[in-house]
Amino acid sequence: MSETSLTVHDTKVAVIVRSDLQTWQKLNVTAFLMSGIGAAYAEMIGQAYLDRDGRKFLALSVQPVIVLSADASLLSKVHQRAVSRDVPAAAFIEEMFSTSDDVANREVFSRFALEDAKLAGIAVRAERSVVDKITKGASLRH
Repeated sequence: MSETSLTVHDTKVAVIVRSDLQTWQKLNVTAFLMSGIGAAYAEMIGQAYLDRDGRKFLALSVQPVIVLSADASLLSKVHQRAVSRDVPAAAFIEEMFSTSDDVANREVFSRFALEDAKLAGIAVRAERSVVDKITKGASLRH
């Protein structure tokens, strides 16, 4: 099945966050990674919400997202599995916690390769079975 023919019913989104991070860091990483997935897959975003009084609220993802936890070693393996399967990933590295804007984030990110990145988390969207293989070993415990 080609990437363009996949629907939200064929795919799965997984965010994998490093287990030793502080709670605020886990939440921050999850939010940043999901913004990358949402930007890459516009078809995931539904319609705006309206409350009873007609107030408009922003659209949300129509696709459920699983948030998993992994230690640094497993997170690295998950990243390598995604790369080896040519699955695009959103990635957040530890050094990005010390930056203050998008330009600085991209600059610090560019200093690292797959082998030496201190991953804080990654997010992927692909066929369900592929995501299951990529995330094997990660847990729901946070």
